[in-house]
Amino acid sequence: MSPIDLVEAVLERIESVEPRINAFVNVFTEAARTAARVAEAEVSSGHYRGPLHGIPMAVKDLFDVEGSATTASSKVRADYFPSVDAHVITLLRQAGAIAIGKSHTHEFAYGGITPQSHNPWDLTRITGGSSGGSAAAVAAGEALFGLGTDTAGSIRIPSSCCGVVGIKPTYGRVSRHGVTPLSPSLDHVGPLARTVRDAALVLEVMAGYDAKDRTSSARSVPSYLTSIEDGVKDLRIGVPENYFFENCSEVVVSGIEKLAKRLENDGARLVPFTVHHADIYSSVEFCIAMAEASSFHDSMLNERGHLYLDDTRARLEAGRTIAATDYIHALSLRDIIADSWRQYFEDFDVALTPTLPFVAPRPDEETVVWSGGFSEPLDNSLTRLNCPHNLTGRPALTLRCGFDRGLPYGVQFIGQPFDEATVFRAARAAEKLAGSWGEGPFPLF
Repeated sequence: MSPIDLVEAVLERIESVEPRINAFVNVFTEAARTAARVAEAEVSSGHYRGPLHGIPMAVKDLFDVEGSATTASSKVRADYFPSVDAHVITLLRQAGAIAIGKSHTHEFAYGGITPQSHNPWDLTRITGGSSGGSAAAVAAGEALFGLGTDTAGSIRIPSSCCGVVGIKPTYGRVSRHGVTPLSPSLDHVGPLARTVRDAALVLEVMAGYDAKDRTSSARSVPSYLTSIEDGVKDLRIGVPENYFFENCSEVVVSGIEKLAKRLENDGARLVPFTVHHADIYSSVEFCIAMAEASSFHDSMLNERGHLYLDDTRARLEAGRTIAATDYIHALSLRDIIADSWRQYFEDFDVALTPTLPFVAPRPDEETVVWSGGFSEPLDNSLTRLNCPHNLTGRPALTLRCGFDRGLPYGVQFIGQPFDEATVFRAARAAEKLAGSWGEGPFPLF
């Protein structure tokens, strides 16, 4: 298929389903067609840039794209037009990828729902957030991959809700320059795709050192496809005995336990381990995130506070009340949490957990009640299995594990810092067992 034909097919798909899904803030119709003609001319002349040449991508509306507003799905920044691309956009364009449009985020990435967008599997369900527009676009065939950010699960939550693959790489693996921050010490940038191999291809292009991002790592980027088909023989997979499988849907627990057993049958060694400090994961995460987010938004909140959505403004105002001593204490606790995970990984190569404790809920389900009477806010249910790995900065990938009432749920693999290759290897083996796209149910459209 030529780049022109592919882009036209995607644009037709967008025109067909977008009124119901609303994944995009705006679509770059003519710019994408122009880029497709350039890509086709390059291929025809023998200048092939690689596997992303001519591939349409959805860009979360936190990433700067020259000439297009970076609104963060907010009226507050409706007039912000960057003059240059974000670093990862530059890398992806150099590899031949084509931006098909800006996808919705929960306002300023500050939430787990993305209320503007609708889940392609069931329009009454949330897409997850905050990268919900990218996840919905990929699931519905409106883009072949998408870009997201992840502060407490914002790549993995919507990927699980929409049944796609999403990876939060190691902190520092991908530059955040030109990406609107939420919480700089917790923010990660990564791709969403339909398959593990696609996610690996995209991450390999996105990753690498950037002098404009002081947190960017100079470590070399390996070829993730080299070992992706090596299987799980002799791979040690850690399975937590507490916290991650508690207050969780029976269908999700059963499905992931069955997958773990099948990986064991294929040669993996399952290593049970006990999680410590789990009772402080969420409080440490939210203390850091809220304080840093309110710091970034301070002047905008003063000048344009009336333009924020109510939930975003309430979170930002709450963050202003966090004392500096509490923030510093939370940073110290984060170090303790990271140290504990370093110790766990002395016994295994990757860890396996649920991504979310359930399938995509409805947006009006503000409280989740579990067996035994335990209840929690929806936001906490969405983030509590994901936020530990933002605190540790470890790579974490989710892929579709199975279905409950026709809706997908995800399984999550966590790895050693900068060892995304092993995470991809384990996830690819799981993907073969769980079933790929084209098997089982399919999104409504």
